[in-house]
Amino acid sequence: MSTYRLKNLLSPRSVALVGASARPVSVGRAVLENIRKAEFKGQFGLVNPRHAEIGGIAAVKNLDKLDFVPELVVITAPAREVPGIIDQAGRRGTAGALIVSAGLGHGPGSLHEAAIAAARKYGMRLIGPNCLGIMMPGVSLNASFAAHMPGAGNLALISQSGAIAAGMVDWAAQRGVGFSGIVTIGDQIDVDIADLLDHFAMDHKTRAILLYIEAIKDARKFMSAARAAARVKPVVVVKSGRMAQGAKAAATHTGALAGADAVYDAAFRRAGVLRVSDLRELFDCAETLGRVESPTGKRLAILTNGGGIGVLAVDRLVELGGIPATISAEAREKLDGALPPTWSGANPVDIVGDADASRYAAALEVLLADSDNDAILVLNVQTAIASATDIAATVTELVGKYRERHRSWAKPVLAAWVGADQNIIQALSGAGVPNYPTEDDAVRGFMHLVRHREVVEELSQVPPAMPDTFVPDARAARQIVAAAIADGRQWLDPVEIKHLLETYDIAMVPTCAATDVEQAVAYANEMFAQGATVVLKIMSRDIIHKSDVGGVVLNLTTPEAVRAAATDILARARKLRPEARIEGVVVQAMVVKAKARELILGLADDPTFGTVVVFGRGGTAVEIINDKALALPPLDLQLARDLIDRTRVSRLLKAYRDVPAVKPDAVATVLVKLAQMAADIPEIREFDINPLLADETGVTAVDARVAVGPAQRKFAGSGPANFAVRAYPSQWERRLALKGDWRIFVRPLRPEDEPTIHEFLRHVTAHDLRLRFFAPMKEFTHEFIARLTQLDYARAMAFIAFDEETGEMVGVVRLHSDSVYESGEYAILLRSDLKGRGLGWTLMQLIIDYARSEGLKAISGDVLKENSVMLEMCRQLGFEVKPDPAEPDICDVRLKL
Repeated sequence: MSTYRLKNLLSPRSVALVGASARPVSVGRAVLENIRKAEFKGQFGLVNPRHAEIGGIAAVKNLDKLDFVPELVVITAPAREVPGIIDQAGRRGTAGALIVSAGLGHGPGSLHEAAIAAARKYGMRLIGPNCLGIMMPGVSLNASFAAHMPGAGNLALISQSGAIAAGMVDWAAQRGVGFSGIVTIGDQIDVDIADLLDHFAMDHKTRAILLYIEAIKDARKFMSAARAAARVKPVVVVKSGRMAQGAKAAATHTGALAGADAVYDAAFRRAGVLRVSDLRELFDCAETLGRVESPTGKRLAILTNGGGIGVLAVDRLVELGGIPATISAEAREKLDGALPPTWSGANPVDIVGDADASRYAAALEVLLADSDNDAILVLNVQTAIASATDIAATVTELVGKYRERHRSWAKPVLAAWVGADQNIIQALSGAGVPNYPTEDDAVRGFMHLVRHREVVEELSQVPPAMPDTFVPDARAARQIVAAAIADGRQWLDPVEIKHLLETYDIAMVPTCAATDVEQAVAYANEMFAQGATVVLKIMSRDIIHKSDVGGVVLNLTTPEAVRAAATDILARARKLRPEARIEGVVVQAMVVKAKARELILGLADDPTFGTVVVFGRGGTAVEIINDKALALPPLDLQLARDLIDRTRVSRLLKAYRDVPAVKPDAVATVLVKLAQMAADIPEIREFDINPLLADETGVTAVDARVAVGPAQRKFAGSGPANFAVRAYPSQWERRLALKGDWRIFVRPLRPEDEPTIHEFLRHVTAHDLRLRFFAPMKEFTHEFIARLTQLDYARAMAFIAFDEETGEMVGVVRLHSDSVYESGEYAILLRSDLKGRGLGWTLMQLIIDYARSEGLKAISGDVLKENSVMLEMCRQLGFEVKPDPAEPDICDVRLKL
């Protein structure tokens, strides 16, 4: 979250171009001509040591010769000159540079490193190098070598490819779509995708953000920025390399299933980003999101003069998860009165091939007023009977009047004029009606709107809490893993795995490790005494897939059978894998559950996003069936349910014929426990439970593999180093004693605390609420509280305090970092009837300790002057208190850490 000085780069008041060439065919000359053609309104200077003027514009020899300090320096000079130019600009006080030049290299001693060092010395921001440039229509700046300048609009485009950005500009010019900004980031020497997501998320001129991504450099930073942006506006991404294979062969089934693109897909889903498959679909998103708001539901009414195309639209709508709208009785009666008797009488509303403009208008007016639909798609197939141009003009006029009457929110109207002339496209686009070449594109555009609304709802859902009875023995689990690593082993043995699962309350079949044949017989006899059948498996750290060497024998019922099977397994393994270290055999009780489903659950390691949770159909043919879904941890029960629901096998978990449904949430609970284990023990590299048997009684792990190794820190900041999404920081839970031996329990706020917050606010007076929120607060909506409780621990923290005796919430304190994670702004609220007992002081000390642990340099806050108690406490805690020069009723308080 580093929006520091980005506004200076993207909305500069002054610009200097360094490196423009006199040669007509050159990048520098193209950038100069584009800046000139766009008619940048601010100060502009040209720097070139060899030419006094270029293209009629006077040039100076270096930046020091300019008579103003440019906020933005655009560099098209040779790579070797770039670090020196940045240093010179920094000395003059320039905010940042756009480096169009390529060839800076990478690694120690490179021009890339020198440029970064020069920028950091002066706090400059850098975009590029090796990029197309930036195009900011709002300030008439085209600092790029693109062929065209986009018009002003409300879409932002962030692209790792200059060619993709140039293509978007050309497409937008034809469709009348405008942009709030287009930024190509090139090699991301400093400013990256996450920084720009944060910038455009806060930009009131931007309605939606489009991304073209090839690879993510900092996964945790990206996830934080994307999740924050997706809460406030649609974020759409197209990513190349969907068919790329993983870089290494995986040793476990979960590792094999977690392909690189599947992990990106899981990351985008967790962030609330809408993923599209190609540029055409990205264009459709731009067409839709740039013109209309999301509907309140997914019921689409279709108005058409061709029955066939209407049916095709319905087919695509249902396939993508939309709902063909019904027509209310009142609307049907009006349509009967306005249309010929041959109209379809249902949705799609087919008004027959000879329909003219007046018939379209009559039907559209009825559908706009009908509350049984959430949006309308108008289709037109051109005929020789009625003018398609006249129909388009009538539709746009009617939609315009409807929007005038419903300014706060208007029902979306979309259009597809098949084979339309450019003048029809321009008419529809000019009226702000999203329009598409085919009915398929139009339906996809509608579903993008629907998906965004669903994403916002999902991001603000209150997840169910895990049962209070689940308290893992993380310490014992760490000891098991640490012992294996200290022994130089990469894999846990079966008995260790069983004990590891037990520490997280995950059931596994009885399992014993036998070093020889006779010990295997002895363990088997114990299991026979319990009425169990036995299975033997080869035990070797070098043989990962046991069935590959015939290392599994099932259904053993006598000691003699066990002795023979053990002898045979060991002999066969030594023959087929003579280099393998054979430790013996695993003896397990066979679990026979005729109606159980075989599932696979596990953890895999991704080089970009760290730990990934995998779920799917289990068994020996797991890779062939390839029925799996992935999610980024941490998980709650709702996220685990969503993960399960994305697989085909999820349907088998329900009851069918004589097979009872799997015990509710039994599988989801195991997924949550696995995700928690990954947070607690980052030394777990891969984890594979296959199969996990699930039925109406619960779940049981039959076989599992666990790969371990020294923890490798992947992401900056605290929290699990292997998680791209920062997990719940349980290490900050505290039990504290206050005045009068009042005992409280303090922990980080969780999303499921929303009902607790609502109840707590009933015990806070209107006066205290006004002191906290600086305005009277009559109502607290779900959306408002969700924004408070759905924390991104990588950016913010809130501690919630409970009375240990009553269990009631008594206070909350929160801290939100600034864009460069150097300072945080605090806020605190206590139950009004419990003030004066030291709770406020304790919570403030805790949030100060937390800020120090995060490496923040200061804590600040705004306090009303009338809030004398808070101001006095701040002074005692060491805060500096100053009046706010812009707000006479407010004091700024600041504590240096």
